[in-house]
Amino acid sequence: MSSSRSDNIKDAVNSDTTSDPLRPSDHVDGDDSITQPRLGFVGWLRWGWRQLTSMRTALILLLVLAIAAIPGSIFPQRMADPNGVTQWERDNPDLFPVLDALKLFDVYLSPWFSAIYLLLFASLVGCVIPRIRHHAKALRARPPRTPARLQRLEDYRAVMRDPAGDADAEAAASASVDVATKQLKALGYRVERYDRGRTFSVSAERGYWRETGNLLFHLALVGVLVTVGIGGGFSYTGQRVIVEGETFANTLIDYDSMNRGRFVGDDALAPYSMRLDSFDVTYQPYGEPGSGQAGDFSANVTVQENGEERTGAVKVNEPLAVADDDVFLLGNGYAPTITVRNAADEVVFTGSVPFLPQDNNMFSLGIVKVTDGMPEQLGIRALFYPTAATGADGTIASAYGDLVNPLLTLDVFEGDLGVNEGVPRSVYVLDTTELTQLTGRAIGEKSIELSPGKTADLPNGLGTITFEDDSPEGATDVSQSVKRFASLQIHRDDSGPLVLGFALLALAGLMLALFVPRRRVWVKATAEAGAVNLEYAALARGEDPTLAAAVDDLVAGHTRLLDAAGGTKARDTEREAEGEPAPSDEPQPPASDSPKVD
Repeated sequence: MSSSRSDNIKDAVNSDTTSDPLRPSDHVDGDDSITQPRLGFVGWLRWGWRQLTSMRTALILLLVLAIAAIPGSIFPQRMADPNGVTQWERDNPDLFPVLDALKLFDVYLSPWFSAIYLLLFASLVGCVIPRIRHHAKALRARPPRTPARLQRLEDYRAVMRDPAGDADAEAAASASVDVATKQLKALGYRVERYDRGRTFSVSAERGYWRETGNLLFHLALVGVLVTVGIGGGFSYTGQRVIVEGETFANTLIDYDSMNRGRFVGDDALAPYSMRLDSFDVTYQPYGEPGSGQAGDFSANVTVQENGEERTGAVKVNEPLAVADDDVFLLGNGYAPTITVRNAADEVVFTGSVPFLPQDNNMFSLGIVKVTDGMPEQLGIRALFYPTAATGADGTIASAYGDLVNPLLTLDVFEGDLGVNEGVPRSVYVLDTTELTQLTGRAIGEKSIELSPGKTADLPNGLGTITFEDDSPEGATDVSQSVKRFASLQIHRDDSGPLVLGFALLALAGLMLALFVPRRRVWVKATAEAGAVNLEYAALARGEDPTLAAAVDDLVAGHTRLLDAAGGTKARDTEREAEGEPAPSDEPQPPASDSPKVD
Protein backbone atom coordinates (compact mmCIF):
# COMPACT_ATOMS: atom_id res chain seq x y z
CA MET A 1 0.00 0.00 0.00
CA SER A 2 2.72 2.45 1.00
CA SER A 3 4.89 1.39 -1.95
CA SER A 4 2.07 2.06 -4.40
CA ARG A 5 1.45 5.47 -2.86
CA SER A 6 5.16 6.33 -3.07
CA ASP A 7 5.22 5.37 -6.74
CA ASN A 8 2.22 7.58 -7.42
CA ILE A 9 3.94 10.52 -5.77
CA LYS A 10 7.09 9.95 -7.78
CA ASP A 11 5.07 9.80 -11.00
CA ALA A 12 3.35 13.05 -10.09
CA VAL A 13 6.67 14.69 -9.29
CA ASN A 14 8.19 13.52 -12.52
CA SER A 15 5.20 14.68 -14.57
CA ASP A 16 5.18 18.09 -12.81
CA THR A 17 8.91 18.46 -13.27
CA THR A 18 8.74 17.68 -16.94
CA SER A 19 5.78 19.99 -17.49
CA ASP A 20 7.09 22.82 -15.30
CA PRO A 21 10.88 22.87 -15.04
CA LEU A 22 10.76 25.79 -12.58
CA ARG A 23 9.33 23.61 -9.82
CA PRO A 24 11.74 21.88 -7.43
CA SER A 25 12.21 18.16 -7.85
CA ASP A 26 10.63 17.37 -4.50
CA HIS A 27 7.51 19.49 -5.09
CA VAL A 28 4.23 17.71 -4.39
CA ASP A 29 0.85 19.30 -5.18
CA GLY A 30 -1.61 19.30 -2.31
CA ASP A 31 -5.31 18.65 -2.34
CA ASP A 32 -7.29 21.55 -3.84
CA SER A 33 -10.08 21.20 -1.30
CA ILE A 34 -9.86 23.21 1.93
CA THR A 35 -11.11 21.65 5.14
CA GLN A 36 -11.73 24.19 7.88
CA PRO A 37 -11.66 23.12 11.52
CA ARG A 38 -14.96 22.82 13.35
CA LEU A 39 -15.59 25.90 15.47
CA GLY A 40 -17.66 24.25 18.14
CA PHE A 41 -19.90 26.06 20.60
CA VAL A 42 -17.14 28.19 22.15
CA GLY A 43 -15.75 29.01 18.73
CA TRP A 44 -19.11 30.25 17.48
CA LEU A 45 -19.50 32.34 20.62
CA ARG A 46 -16.08 33.88 20.04
CA TRP A 47 -16.95 34.56 16.40
CA GLY A 48 -20.27 36.16 17.38
CA TRP A 49 -18.57 38.36 19.98
CA ARG A 50 -16.01 39.55 17.43
CA GLN A 51 -18.78 40.42 14.99
CA LEU A 52 -20.74 42.27 17.68
CA THR A 53 -17.75 44.26 18.89
CA SER A 54 -16.58 45.39 15.47
CA MET A 55 -16.76 49.08 14.70
CA ARG A 56 -18.93 48.38 11.67
CA THR A 57 -21.55 46.67 13.87
CA ALA A 58 -21.46 49.55 16.35
CA LEU A 59 -22.14 52.07 13.59
CA ILE A 60 -24.96 49.93 12.20
CA LEU A 61 -26.55 49.61 15.65
CA LEU A 62 -26.25 53.37 16.20
CA LEU A 63 -28.07 53.95 12.92
CA VAL A 64 -30.71 51.35 13.80
CA LEU A 65 -31.25 53.00 17.20
CA ALA A 66 -31.82 56.36 15.48
CA ILE A 67 -34.31 54.76 13.09
CA ALA A 68 -36.06 52.94 15.95
CA ALA A 69 -36.58 56.26 17.73
CA ILE A 70 -38.49 57.73 14.77
CA PRO A 71 -41.88 56.25 15.78
CA GLY A 72 -41.51 58.04 19.12
CA SER A 73 -41.70 61.36 17.29
CA ILE A 74 -44.54 60.27 14.98
CA PHE A 75 -46.93 58.69 17.48
CA PRO A 76 -47.88 60.26 20.84
CA GLN A 77 -46.20 58.55 23.78
CA ARG A 78 -48.05 57.58 26.94
CA MET A 79 -45.28 58.83 29.20
CA ALA A 80 -45.34 62.31 27.61
CA ASP A 81 -48.78 62.81 26.05
CA PRO A 82 -51.43 60.42 27.40
CA ASN A 83 -54.24 62.67 26.15
CA GLY A 84 -52.78 62.47 22.67
CA VAL A 85 -52.79 58.66 22.87
CA THR A 86 -56.46 58.75 23.89
CA GLN A 87 -57.28 61.06 20.99
CA TRP A 88 -55.38 58.83 18.57
CA GLU A 89 -57.30 55.79 19.83
CA ARG A 90 -60.60 57.58 19.32
CA ASP A 91 -59.68 58.67 15.80
CA ASN A 92 -58.28 55.27 14.75
CA PRO A 93 -60.17 52.58 16.69
CA ASP A 94 -59.28 49.76 14.25
CA LEU A 95 -55.59 50.50 13.81
CA PHE A 96 -54.85 51.43 17.42
CA PRO A 97 -54.81 47.85 18.88
CA VAL A 98 -52.27 46.73 16.26
CA LEU A 99 -49.91 49.65 16.83
CA ASP A 100 -50.33 49.39 20.59
CA ALA A 101 -49.34 45.71 20.45
CA LEU A 102 -46.18 46.80 18.63
CA LYS A 103 -45.47 49.25 21.49
CA LEU A 104 -45.45 52.24 19.14
CA PHE A 105 -47.07 54.35 21.87
CA ASP A 106 -44.38 53.23 24.36
CA VAL A 107 -41.38 53.17 22.05
CA TYR A 108 -38.70 53.92 24.61
CA LEU A 109 -40.02 51.29 27.03
CA SER A 110 -40.54 48.59 24.41
CA PRO A 111 -38.53 45.33 24.45
CA TRP A 112 -37.27 45.81 20.88
CA PHE A 113 -35.93 49.29 21.60
CA SER A 114 -34.27 48.04 24.78
CA ALA A 115 -32.68 45.16 22.86
CA ILE A 116 -31.10 47.55 20.34
CA TYR A 117 -30.00 49.76 23.22
CA LEU A 118 -28.27 46.91 25.07
CA LEU A 119 -26.63 45.52 21.93
CA LEU A 120 -25.22 48.95 21.13
CA PHE A 121 -23.91 49.25 24.67
CA ALA A 122 -22.18 45.86 24.48
CA SER A 123 -20.77 46.64 21.04
CA LEU A 124 -19.33 49.99 22.13
CA VAL A 125 -17.75 48.51 25.25
CA GLY A 126 -16.25 45.66 23.24
CA CYS A 127 -14.85 48.14 20.70
CA VAL A 128 -13.46 50.69 23.09
CA ILE A 129 -11.70 48.56 25.72
CA PRO A 130 -9.20 46.86 23.32
CA ARG A 131 -8.57 50.17 21.56
CA ILE A 132 -7.77 51.86 24.88
CA ARG A 133 -5.20 49.19 25.58
CA HIS A 134 -3.58 49.57 22.16
CA HIS A 135 -3.65 53.36 22.40
CA ALA A 136 -1.99 53.34 25.81
CA LYS A 137 0.72 51.07 24.41
CA ALA A 138 1.23 53.39 21.44
CA LEU A 139 1.58 56.41 23.73
CA ARG A 140 4.42 54.70 25.61
CA ALA A 141 6.21 53.56 22.45
CA ARG A 142 9.13 55.46 20.95
CA PRO A 143 8.70 57.23 17.63
CA PRO A 144 9.76 54.94 14.78
CA ARG A 145 13.33 54.84 13.51
CA THR A 146 14.20 57.22 10.71
CA PRO A 147 13.83 55.54 7.29
CA ALA A 148 17.05 54.99 5.36
CA ARG A 149 15.70 56.56 2.18
CA LEU A 150 13.59 59.57 3.03
CA GLN A 151 13.55 60.65 -0.61
CA ARG A 152 11.05 57.91 -1.35
CA LEU A 153 8.38 59.78 0.60
CA GLU A 154 6.18 62.15 -1.34
CA ASP A 155 6.67 65.14 0.96
CA TYR A 156 10.47 65.34 0.91
CA ARG A 157 12.83 68.30 0.96
CA ALA A 158 16.66 68.50 0.90
CA VAL A 159 18.96 71.43 1.76
CA MET A 160 22.75 71.59 1.62
CA ARG A 161 24.55 73.82 4.12
CA ASP A 162 28.22 74.54 4.86
CA PRO A 163 29.80 74.49 8.32
CA ALA A 164 30.46 77.96 9.67
CA GLY A 165 34.13 78.92 9.96
CA ASP A 166 36.43 76.04 10.78
CA ALA A 167 33.65 73.94 12.31
CA ASP A 168 33.74 70.23 11.70
CA ALA A 169 31.02 68.94 9.33
CA GLU A 170 30.14 66.09 11.65
CA ALA A 171 29.71 68.41 14.66
CA ALA A 172 27.69 70.82 12.53
CA ALA A 173 25.39 67.99 11.43
CA SER A 174 24.80 66.90 15.02
CA ALA A 175 24.13 70.49 16.09
CA SER A 176 21.67 70.90 13.23
CA VAL A 177 19.67 67.92 14.47
CA ASP A 178 19.82 69.31 18.02
CA VAL A 179 18.19 72.50 16.73
CA ALA A 180 15.55 70.48 14.85
CA THR A 181 14.82 68.45 17.98
CA LYS A 182 14.08 71.59 20.01
CA GLN A 183 12.03 73.01 17.15
CA LEU A 184 9.86 69.88 16.88
CA LYS A 185 9.36 69.73 20.64
CA ALA A 186 8.15 73.34 20.56
CA LEU A 187 5.68 72.34 17.85
CA GLY A 188 4.21 69.64 20.08
CA TYR A 189 5.92 66.58 18.64
CA ARG A 190 7.21 63.59 20.55
CA VAL A 191 10.85 63.19 19.48
CA GLU A 192 13.52 60.52 19.52
CA ARG A 193 17.15 60.80 18.34
CA TYR A 194 18.63 58.16 16.09
CA ASP A 195 22.35 58.68 15.31
CA ARG A 196 24.56 56.34 13.32
CA GLY A 197 28.09 57.13 12.23
CA ARG A 198 28.16 60.44 10.38
CA THR A 199 24.37 60.48 10.00
CA PHE A 200 22.28 62.18 12.67
CA SER A 201 18.48 62.22 12.68
CA VAL A 202 15.44 62.96 14.79
CA SER A 203 12.12 61.13 14.47
CA ALA A 204 9.02 62.99 15.62
CA GLU A 205 5.34 62.29 15.70
CA ARG A 206 2.21 63.95 16.92
CA GLY A 207 -1.55 63.67 16.52
CA TYR A 208 -2.28 61.07 19.16
CA TRP A 209 -5.00 63.42 20.34
CA ARG A 210 -6.88 62.28 17.24
CA GLU A 211 -7.19 58.72 18.52
CA THR A 212 -7.71 60.05 22.05
CA GLY A 213 -10.63 62.12 20.77
CA ASN A 214 -12.02 59.10 18.96
CA LEU A 215 -11.90 57.02 22.13
CA LEU A 216 -13.29 59.93 24.14
CA PHE A 217 -16.25 60.14 21.76
CA HIS A 218 -17.07 56.44 22.13
CA LEU A 219 -16.57 56.49 25.90
CA ALA A 220 -18.92 59.47 26.10
CA LEU A 221 -21.52 57.50 24.12
CA VAL A 222 -21.16 54.66 26.60
CA GLY A 223 -21.54 57.20 29.41
CA VAL A 224 -24.74 58.52 27.85
CA LEU A 225 -26.14 55.00 27.51
CA VAL A 226 -25.26 54.08 31.11
CA THR A 227 -26.54 57.37 32.51
CA VAL A 228 -29.83 57.16 30.62
CA GLY A 229 -30.26 53.50 31.53
CA ILE A 230 -29.57 53.91 35.25
CA GLY A 231 -31.03 57.41 35.52
CA GLY A 232 -34.29 56.19 34.01
CA GLY A 233 -34.73 53.89 36.99
CA PHE A 234 -34.73 56.89 39.35
CA SER A 235 -36.86 59.24 37.23
CA TYR A 236 -40.61 59.67 36.93
CA THR A 237 -43.05 61.54 34.74
CA GLY A 238 -46.64 62.29 35.74
CA GLN A 239 -49.51 64.18 34.15
CA ARG A 240 -52.29 66.10 35.76
CA VAL A 241 -55.10 68.22 34.33
CA ILE A 242 -55.89 71.13 36.68
CA VAL A 243 -58.88 73.43 36.32
CA GLU A 244 -58.66 77.04 37.48
CA GLY A 245 -59.16 77.16 41.24
CA GLU A 246 -58.22 73.50 41.80
CA THR A 247 -55.26 72.34 43.88
CA PHE A 248 -52.91 69.49 43.04
CA ALA A 249 -50.96 67.62 45.73
CA ASN A 250 -47.78 65.83 44.70
CA THR A 251 -48.90 62.35 45.69
CA LEU A 252 -49.36 59.25 43.56
CA ILE A 253 -53.12 59.21 44.08
CA ASP A 254 -53.50 62.76 42.76
CA TYR A 255 -51.94 62.11 39.34
CA ASP A 256 -54.05 61.36 36.28
CA SER A 257 -51.24 59.15 34.97
CA MET A 258 -47.78 58.28 36.25
CA ASN A 259 -44.75 56.56 34.73
CA ARG A 260 -41.97 55.95 37.20
CA GLY A 261 -38.69 54.08 37.16
CA ARG A 262 -38.26 50.79 38.90
CA PHE A 263 -36.24 52.38 41.71
CA VAL A 264 -38.82 55.10 42.50
CA GLY A 265 -40.66 54.21 45.72
CA ASP A 266 -44.01 55.44 46.93
CA ASP A 267 -42.29 57.91 49.28
CA ALA A 268 -39.94 59.35 46.66
CA LEU A 269 -42.21 62.27 45.70
CA ALA A 270 -41.36 65.62 47.23
CA PRO A 271 -44.16 66.99 49.46
CA TYR A 272 -45.70 70.11 47.93
CA SER A 273 -49.00 71.34 46.51
CA MET A 274 -49.86 73.59 43.61
CA ARG A 275 -53.01 75.61 42.86
CA LEU A 276 -53.90 76.91 39.38
CA ASP A 277 -54.97 80.50 40.00
CA SER A 278 -55.57 81.46 36.37
CA PHE A 279 -54.65 80.56 32.85
CA ASP A 280 -53.84 83.49 30.60
CA VAL A 281 -53.72 83.30 26.82
CA THR A 282 -53.59 86.07 24.23
CA TYR A 283 -55.22 85.85 20.81
CA GLN A 284 -54.71 87.90 17.68
CA PRO A 285 -57.73 90.26 17.67
CA TYR A 286 -60.76 89.23 15.63
CA GLY A 287 -60.78 90.69 12.13
CA GLU A 288 -57.00 91.24 11.90
CA PRO A 289 -54.55 89.10 9.89
CA GLY A 290 -53.96 85.86 11.74
CA SER A 291 -57.17 86.33 13.68
CA GLY A 292 -57.63 83.80 16.42
CA GLN A 293 -54.00 82.70 16.49
CA ALA A 294 -52.88 82.15 20.04
CA GLY A 295 -49.82 83.98 21.29
CA ASP A 296 -48.50 83.62 24.81
CA PHE A 297 -49.70 80.96 27.29
CA SER A 298 -49.19 81.24 31.02
CA ALA A 299 -50.46 78.98 33.79
CA ASN A 300 -50.25 81.10 36.94
CA VAL A 301 -49.91 78.91 40.03
CA THR A 302 -49.41 79.19 43.78
CA VAL A 303 -46.99 76.64 45.24
CA GLN A 304 -46.84 75.58 48.88
CA GLU A 305 -43.58 73.90 49.80
CA ASN A 306 -42.04 73.32 53.24
CA GLY A 307 -44.63 75.57 54.82
CA GLU A 308 -43.86 78.47 52.50
CA GLU A 309 -46.07 79.85 49.76
CA ARG A 310 -44.90 81.39 46.51
CA THR A 311 -46.32 82.20 43.11
CA GLY A 312 -44.99 81.23 39.72
CA ALA A 313 -45.91 80.71 36.10
CA VAL A 314 -45.61 77.72 33.80
CA LYS A 315 -45.15 78.70 30.16
CA VAL A 316 -44.37 76.94 26.91
CA ASN A 317 -40.68 75.96 26.94
CA GLU A 318 -40.34 77.65 30.34
CA PRO A 319 -40.86 74.97 33.01
CA LEU A 320 -41.31 75.85 36.66
CA ALA A 321 -38.90 74.27 39.14
CA VAL A 322 -40.61 72.96 42.26
CA ALA A 323 -38.53 70.97 44.76
CA ASP A 324 -36.60 68.51 42.56
CA ASP A 325 -39.29 68.48 39.87
CA ASP A 326 -39.77 70.40 36.65
CA VAL A 327 -43.35 71.36 35.77
CA PHE A 328 -44.09 71.64 32.03
CA LEU A 329 -47.13 73.00 30.23
CA LEU A 330 -48.43 70.38 27.78
CA GLY A 331 -51.83 71.75 26.77
CA ASN A 332 -54.83 73.80 27.73
CA GLY A 333 -58.50 74.19 27.01
CA TYR A 334 -61.88 75.10 28.42
CA ALA A 335 -63.58 73.37 31.34
CA PRO A 336 -67.31 74.28 31.39
CA THR A 337 -69.01 73.75 34.74
CA ILE A 338 -72.01 71.48 34.29
CA THR A 339 -74.66 70.57 36.88
CA VAL A 340 -77.15 67.72 36.41
CA ARG A 341 -80.25 67.36 38.59
CA ASN A 342 -82.68 64.45 38.63
CA ALA A 343 -86.45 64.63 38.55
CA ALA A 344 -86.50 65.27 42.30
CA ASP A 345 -84.27 68.33 41.77
CA GLU A 346 -81.34 66.61 43.48
CA VAL A 347 -77.86 67.33 42.23
CA VAL A 348 -76.47 64.07 40.84
CA PHE A 349 -73.46 65.59 39.10
CA THR A 350 -71.61 68.89 39.23
CA GLY A 351 -68.11 69.82 38.21
CA SER A 352 -65.87 71.58 35.75
CA VAL A 353 -65.26 69.12 32.90
CA PRO A 354 -62.09 69.51 30.77
CA PHE A 355 -62.96 69.58 27.06
CA LEU A 356 -60.36 68.47 24.52
CA PRO A 357 -59.72 71.08 21.78
CA GLN A 358 -60.35 69.79 18.25
CA ASP A 359 -59.08 72.74 16.16
CA ASN A 360 -57.24 76.05 16.42
CA ASN A 361 -60.47 77.91 17.22
CA MET A 362 -60.82 75.79 20.40
CA PHE A 363 -63.88 73.88 19.25
CA SER A 364 -63.84 71.25 22.00
CA LEU A 365 -65.26 67.87 22.92
CA GLY A 366 -66.17 66.77 26.43
CA ILE A 367 -67.81 63.76 28.11
CA VAL A 368 -70.06 63.77 31.19
CA LYS A 369 -70.86 60.47 32.91
CA VAL A 370 -73.65 60.34 35.51
CA THR A 371 -73.39 56.99 37.29
CA ASP A 372 -75.80 57.45 40.23
CA GLY A 373 -79.02 59.24 41.11
CA MET A 374 -80.84 58.49 37.86
CA PRO A 375 -83.15 55.60 36.86
CA GLU A 376 -80.38 54.56 34.50
CA GLN A 377 -76.85 55.78 33.97
CA LEU A 378 -76.49 58.81 31.71
CA GLY A 379 -73.76 59.60 29.23
CA ILE A 380 -73.55 63.08 27.75
CA ARG A 381 -71.42 63.93 24.74
CA ALA A 382 -70.95 67.69 24.71
CA LEU A 383 -69.48 70.09 22.17
CA PHE A 384 -68.26 73.53 23.20
CA TYR A 385 -67.90 76.56 20.91
CA PRO A 386 -66.09 79.57 22.47
CA THR A 387 -67.38 81.83 19.67
CA ALA A 388 -70.36 80.06 18.11
CA ALA A 389 -71.24 80.92 14.53
CA THR A 390 -74.08 79.32 12.59
CA GLY A 391 -73.56 78.58 8.91
CA ALA A 392 -76.09 78.80 6.08
CA ASP A 393 -76.84 75.09 6.39
CA GLY A 394 -77.52 75.40 10.11
CA THR A 395 -74.25 73.84 11.28
CA ILE A 396 -72.43 75.43 14.20
CA ALA A 397 -68.70 76.10 14.29
CA SER A 398 -66.31 78.12 16.41
CA ALA A 399 -65.04 81.22 14.63
CA TYR A 400 -62.62 82.43 17.32
CA GLY A 401 -60.64 80.87 20.15
CA ASP A 402 -61.56 83.35 22.86
CA LEU A 403 -64.90 83.61 24.68
CA VAL A 404 -67.15 85.88 22.62
CA ASN A 405 -70.32 83.85 22.14
CA PRO A 406 -69.88 80.62 24.15
CA LEU A 407 -72.29 77.82 23.37
CA LEU A 408 -72.62 74.25 24.62
CA THR A 409 -74.49 71.53 22.71
CA LEU A 410 -75.25 68.19 24.35
CA ASP A 411 -76.33 64.75 23.13
CA VAL A 412 -77.77 62.59 25.92
CA PHE A 413 -77.46 58.80 26.12
CA GLU A 414 -79.10 56.43 28.63
CA GLY A 415 -78.11 52.91 29.62
CA ASP A 416 -75.03 51.06 30.88
CA LEU A 417 -71.80 53.06 30.86
CA GLY A 418 -69.72 49.93 31.60
CA VAL A 419 -68.04 51.50 34.62
CA ASN A 420 -68.98 48.57 36.88
CA GLU A 421 -67.24 45.91 34.77
CA GLY A 422 -63.82 46.48 36.32
CA VAL A 423 -62.33 47.57 32.98
CA PRO A 424 -60.57 50.97 32.97
CA ARG A 425 -62.52 53.54 30.92
CA SER A 426 -61.17 56.80 29.56
CA VAL A 427 -62.94 59.89 30.85
CA TYR A 428 -62.60 61.38 27.36
CA VAL A 429 -64.36 58.51 25.54
CA LEU A 430 -68.04 57.55 25.67
CA ASP A 431 -68.74 53.95 24.66
CA THR A 432 -72.29 53.98 23.24
CA THR A 433 -72.52 50.22 22.67
CA GLU A 434 -74.91 49.64 25.58
CA LEU A 435 -76.50 53.12 25.49
CA THR A 436 -79.67 54.47 23.93
CA GLN A 437 -79.43 57.95 22.37
CA LEU A 438 -82.12 60.38 23.56
CA THR A 439 -81.11 63.61 21.78
CA GLY A 440 -79.02 64.45 18.75
CA ARG A 441 -79.20 64.75 14.98
CA ALA A 442 -78.48 61.00 14.55
CA ILE A 443 -82.01 60.18 15.79
CA GLY A 444 -83.73 63.26 14.43
CA GLU A 445 -83.92 65.00 17.79
CA LYS A 446 -82.43 68.44 18.37
CA SER A 447 -79.40 68.59 20.62
CA ILE A 448 -79.63 70.56 23.86
CA GLU A 449 -78.10 74.02 23.44
CA LEU A 450 -76.96 76.07 26.43
CA SER A 451 -75.15 79.34 26.99
CA PRO A 452 -73.50 80.21 30.32
CA GLY A 453 -76.01 80.48 33.15
CA LYS A 454 -78.81 78.68 31.29
CA THR A 455 -80.72 75.51 32.23
CA ALA A 456 -82.55 73.02 30.00
CA ASP A 457 -84.74 70.00 30.65
CA LEU A 458 -83.42 66.52 30.06
CA PRO A 459 -85.55 64.28 27.79
CA ASN A 460 -88.18 61.94 29.21
CA GLY A 461 -88.55 64.05 32.36
CA LEU A 462 -85.23 62.82 33.73
CA GLY A 463 -84.36 66.19 35.26
CA THR A 464 -82.43 69.28 34.24
CA ILE A 465 -78.92 70.24 33.11
CA THR A 466 -77.27 73.62 33.75
CA PHE A 467 -74.31 75.32 32.08
CA GLU A 468 -72.98 77.29 35.05
CA ASP A 469 -71.67 80.82 34.61
CA ASP A 470 -68.24 81.00 36.31
CA SER A 471 -67.80 84.75 35.89
CA PRO A 472 -66.50 86.59 38.96
CA GLU A 473 -69.11 88.47 40.93
CA GLY A 474 -69.92 91.76 39.25
CA ALA A 475 -68.55 90.81 35.80
CA THR A 476 -70.67 92.03 32.90
CA ASP A 477 -69.15 90.21 29.90
CA VAL A 478 -68.71 86.58 29.00
CA SER A 479 -64.90 86.59 28.69
CA GLN A 480 -64.58 84.90 32.10
CA SER A 481 -67.76 82.86 32.10
CA VAL A 482 -66.01 79.54 31.46
CA LYS A 483 -63.05 78.19 33.38
CA ARG A 484 -59.89 77.03 31.65
CA PHE A 485 -57.70 74.06 32.44
CA ALA A 486 -54.00 73.41 32.06
CA SER A 487 -52.47 70.03 31.30
CA LEU A 488 -49.25 69.85 33.33
CA GLN A 489 -46.44 67.35 33.27
CA ILE A 490 -44.33 66.87 36.37
CA HIS A 491 -40.97 65.40 35.52
CA ARG A 492 -37.94 64.46 37.55
CA ASP A 493 -34.68 63.22 36.07
CA ASP A 494 -31.48 63.81 38.01
CA SER A 495 -29.41 62.31 35.21
CA GLY A 496 -29.98 65.33 32.96
CA PRO A 497 -26.76 67.20 33.90
CA LEU A 498 -24.71 64.03 33.49
CA VAL A 499 -26.21 63.34 30.08
CA LEU A 500 -25.43 66.92 29.05
CA GLY A 501 -21.86 66.55 30.31
CA PHE A 502 -21.30 63.33 28.37
CA ALA A 503 -22.86 64.88 25.27
CA LEU A 504 -20.45 67.83 25.46
CA LEU A 505 -17.59 65.38 26.04
CA ALA A 506 -18.64 63.44 22.94
CA LEU A 507 -18.72 66.66 20.93
CA ALA A 508 -15.22 67.59 22.13
CA GLY A 509 -13.92 64.12 21.25
CA LEU A 510 -15.49 64.32 17.82
CA MET A 511 -13.84 67.68 17.15
CA LEU A 512 -10.45 66.24 18.12
CA ALA A 513 -10.97 63.17 15.94
CA LEU A 514 -11.93 65.31 12.94
CA PHE A 515 -9.48 68.21 13.10
CA VAL A 516 -6.26 66.93 14.73
CA PRO A 517 -3.86 65.59 12.05
CA ARG A 518 -1.75 62.49 12.72
CA ARG A 519 1.80 63.06 11.40
CA ARG A 520 5.30 61.69 11.51
CA VAL A 521 8.24 63.96 10.66
CA TRP A 522 11.91 63.21 10.18
CA VAL A 523 14.93 65.49 9.99
CA LYS A 524 18.23 63.90 8.95
CA ALA A 525 21.65 65.53 8.78
CA THR A 526 24.54 63.77 7.01
CA ALA A 527 28.11 65.02 7.32
CA GLU A 528 29.71 64.94 3.89
CA ALA A 529 33.02 66.26 2.60
CA GLY A 530 33.01 69.80 3.98
CA ALA A 531 29.19 70.09 3.94
CA VAL A 532 26.02 69.11 5.78
CA ASN A 533 23.21 67.51 3.80
CA LEU A 534 19.86 68.16 5.52
CA GLU A 535 16.83 66.06 4.60
CA TYR A 536 13.24 66.65 5.68
CA ALA A 537 10.29 64.30 5.17
CA ALA A 538 6.81 63.77 6.59
CA LEU A 539 4.14 61.11 6.45
CA ALA A 540 0.47 61.43 7.39
CA ARG A 541 -1.88 58.77 8.62
CA GLY A 542 -4.94 59.32 6.49
CA GLU A 543 -5.78 62.37 4.43
CA ASP A 544 -3.80 65.49 5.36
CA PRO A 545 -3.96 68.21 2.69
CA THR A 546 -1.79 70.55 4.76
CA LEU A 547 1.15 68.15 5.08
CA ALA A 548 3.22 69.68 2.26
CA ALA A 549 2.79 73.16 3.70
CA ALA A 550 3.78 71.85 7.13
CA VAL A 551 7.04 70.46 5.69
CA ASP A 552 7.78 73.78 3.98
CA ASP A 553 7.18 75.62 7.26
CA LEU A 554 9.45 73.15 9.05
CA VAL A 555 12.27 73.73 6.55
CA ALA A 556 11.87 77.52 6.69
CA GLY A 557 11.79 77.56 10.48
CA HIS A 558 14.77 75.25 10.78
CA THR A 559 16.75 77.43 8.37
CA ARG A 560 16.04 80.53 10.44
CA LEU A 561 17.08 78.76 13.64
CA LEU A 562 20.29 77.47 12.06
CA ASP A 563 21.17 80.94 10.81
CA ALA A 564 20.61 82.31 14.32
CA ALA A 565 22.67 79.52 15.94
CA GLY A 566 25.63 80.11 13.63
CA GLY A 567 26.83 76.49 13.45
CA THR A 568 26.17 76.29 9.74
CA LYS A 569 25.57 78.71 6.96
CA ALA A 570 23.72 78.70 3.69
CA ARG A 571 25.42 77.06 0.74
CA ASP A 572 28.02 79.31 -0.87
CA THR A 573 26.71 80.07 -4.36
CA GLU A 574 30.19 81.24 -5.50
CA ARG A 575 31.56 77.85 -4.55
CA GLU A 576 29.04 76.22 -6.76
CA ALA A 577 29.90 78.61 -9.58
CA GLU A 578 33.59 77.57 -9.46
CA GLY A 579 32.65 74.14 -10.68
CA GLU A 580 31.64 72.16 -7.60
CA PRO A 581 28.48 70.21 -8.29
CA ALA A 582 25.33 71.30 -6.53
CA PRO A 583 23.97 68.74 -4.07
CA SER A 584 21.36 66.46 -5.53
CA ASP A 585 18.15 65.33 -3.82
CA GLU A 586 19.68 61.85 -3.56
CA PRO A 587 21.62 61.55 -0.27
CA GLN A 588 25.27 60.66 -0.70
CA PRO A 589 26.88 57.91 1.39
CA PRO A 590 29.26 59.04 4.13
CA ALA A 591 32.89 59.46 3.03
CA SER A 592 34.11 56.86 5.54
CA ASP A 593 31.78 54.29 4.03
CA SER A 594 33.01 54.82 0.43
CA PRO A 595 34.17 51.56 -1.15
CA LYS A 596 37.91 51.10 -1.53
CA VAL A 597 39.37 50.11 -4.86
CA ASP A 598 42.48 47.92 -4.86
